[in-house]
Amino acid sequence: MAERGRPRNFDRAQALQKAMEVFWSKGYEGASLTDLTEAMGINSPSLYGAFGSKEGLFREAVELYRDTEGGSARRALLAAPTARDAVQAMLLASAERFTAPGLPPGCMIVLGAPAGCDNQPGVGNFLGDNRREMQSRILARLNAGAAQGELPAGADLKGLAAFYTTVLHGMSIQARDGASRKTLQAVARQAMRAWDALICDAPPPSGVPPGRARN
Repeated sequence: MAERGRPRNFDRAQALQKAMEVFWSKGYEGASLTDLTEAMGINSPSLYGAFGSKEGLFREAVELYRDTEGGSARRALLAAPTARDAVQAMLLASAERFTAPGLPPGCMIVLGAPAGCDNQPGVGNFLGDNRREMQSRILARLNAGAAQGELPAGADLKGLAAFYTTVLHGMSIQARDGASRKTLQAVARQAMRAWDALICDAPPPSGVPPGRARN
């Protein structure tokens, strides 16, 4: 339903795109209403009329980010033929995305606000849910790989998902601190060297004596 009063005289989608870039660059608390309205080309009443509140605007901006700039990692995770390839592709796609020229470095969902932040717990929890959702996607891809026999029985898939989620988030922080694409790609490759060691830590299947080599 259209808001009462004067009709909008701005492009809502374009304004949301601009707001996303401000939040991505400055975070939720760092982005002032002045920053947002100037970037969006509107005044405060128009912002509230179109988006309800600063938090409402932020939530829509995060959804836009997930659907556009932030979607490359999820798409890479789904497109690769094996679980290992999927995790590697996710990390390398993120290295490229986090250092794309002309856009803020790092991931908006990782850097937008700390989970459980005191001033805006709703925002922090919202981003925390989004971060956990990505970890769930990684775990789902590992489970799919295990079902195809790509991973040994007994492998700690939850631990593996948590490890690569941590690497992913760390790469975002490194990018915000100025790390180059080449550096992040090296981090991704180093993280994948840990794959075999982490997989080999899986306990032997039931009935196989400890220390006996498995086929």
